[in-house]
Amino acid sequence: MDLRKLKKLIDLVQDSGVAELEITEGEEKVRITRVVAGGAMMPGPMPMHMQMMAPMPAVPVSAPAEAPAEPGLPEGHVVKSPMVGTFYRSPSPGAKSFAEVGQSVSAGDTLCIIEAMKLMNEIEADHGGVIKAILVENGQPVEYGEPLFVIG
Repeated sequence: MDLRKLKKLIDLVQDSGVAELEITEGEEKVRITRVVAGGAMMPGPMPMHMQMMAPMPAVPVSAPAEAPAEPGLPEGHVVKSPMVGTFYRSPSPGAKSFAEVGQSVSAGDTLCIIEAMKLMNEIEADHGGVIKAILVENGQPVEYGEPLFVIG
């Protein structure tokens, strides 16, 4: 692939807000990805990262092994975030928190709210017990699958 084409593709990705672009021409494959300093992909004008890839043989992918328990977490059932968003412990800034460490909860009790795309999503306990730990601070962003609570 010629350098002028690559330059045009890089400019296109930077100007369009697209996070990733992959093009295959014959046996050549180019992937242009916009990344922030921490390595996460992010739309908007950011530094570019480009790699040329040689053709790769198809390799069967096995299911990932069960992840080991998070180090440093108390033993118990871990409630994980079902989405990306902002974690809130209470329904409004001055209100009482839904859950506190040491509080007994039943399956279906509201533990927190995760705001995603201006929607407030109540996260319910999927397991009954006593809250052993709250792993996220109020108002912090959370990722999909990130541990939020430990219930024992």
